[in-house]
Amino acid sequence: MVFIKKFFLIFLLLGCTSGSLACDFSNVVFDASFSAARLSECTQRGDNSFLLTIKPENHPINDSPWYAFKVSAKDERKIRIAIEFVNGKHRYLPKISRDGLRWAAIPHRLKNKRLTFSLKVDQKPIWVAGQEIITNQHYQSWLKQLSQNSNYTMSVLGNSTENRPIYQLESLSPSNEWVVITGRMHPPEITGALALFPFTQTLLLDQSVGEKFRKRFNVLIVPNLNPDGVEHGNWRHNAKGVDLNRDWNKFKQQETKLVHQKLQNIVANGGKIVFAMDFHSTSKDIFYTMPTDYGIQPPMLVEDWLNQLEAEMPDFKVIIKPGNNPSKGVFKQYIADTYGVQAITYEMGDNTDRKKIISIAKNAAQLFMKKLLDTPKEKFYQPKNKK
Repeated sequence: MVFIKKFFLIFLLLGCTSGSLACDFSNVVFDASFSAARLSECTQRGDNSFLLTIKPENHPINDSPWYAFKVSAKDERKIRIAIEFVNGKHRYLPKISRDGLRWAAIPHRLKNKRLTFSLKVDQKPIWVAGQEIITNQHYQSWLKQLSQNSNYTMSVLGNSTENRPIYQLESLSPSNEWVVITGRMHPPEITGALALFPFTQTLLLDQSVGEKFRKRFNVLIVPNLNPDGVEHGNWRHNAKGVDLNRDWNKFKQQETKLVHQKLQNIVANGGKIVFAMDFHSTSKDIFYTMPTDYGIQPPMLVEDWLNQLEAEMPDFKVIIKPGNNPSKGVFKQYIADTYGVQAITYEMGDNTDRKKIISIAKNAAQLFMKKLLDTPKEKFYQPKNKK
């Protein structure tokens, strides 16, 4: 967590701008000209009362309204803010930060889909957002820090629709077995990112089980697959208005196409994908898996791993939800059908305690490494490529 915090504030402050919306009401200013901001319209309803409107990038869209803005005043005062969402209803609890690093919940009221709260403001801008803000610059810095280890290689997998770099980190071993990790397909899903960081850091930095794991398995990490959506503060989609986690069967989007081509190249060069996971957020902690009777070997790998996690963390209820929907175009289904191996969607709850997210991720990563190391190579069934 200390490692994450070290770069969190620096690159939030240095992030590129995503727009130029600024609402200057003489005494109070709302600013959305920073990376990951989203604020569509502002209306002053009284001396210290304001209505803010949040619109999605396009419609129809998953009901996950993201908002992020700064607010300041020429003199110290208390203001009242109401937020309305177009084509959506409230999901993320409002949070405030005065330094971009420490975030706290804002007491609020929700009535008739309108979110209201009061703030004390002054000349120093404060951040207000649905979740903590993690920008594209943060990912780049985090990966650069990890890549200082000579065993890891950071590179650009390719560019997004709007030509932003999509970074990858690879931990290479003499083996041909590969573990694949992706994240941030959906920009507002911050708790998924907060789980991905400690999970992958455990895989890459652990000096006990991790050393054995890294000698046997190659690891590919693409932690921020939707940098355009992150930059613009999108609710769900990429720059073309498409949900990337519905495109893993069509590959019409540049971002999913890049990962697919990467994995195809690995296999073409003798590599074997043995496991994959993607990190997300939802209303509660849950692991979406493939059914145990789907024909993937070893069939009980994921269930045994997650049951062990629950046994070692009695205060954490592991919810496993198997699913099979070949036409939906989600990442875990793509992995299972294309490479014939296990894959999961690792979801953390929007409001799960942040320290608990880290604890779960570290424990899950330790047990994951042990489970894969205990699995003989021949147990990973790899059928002929279907795509």
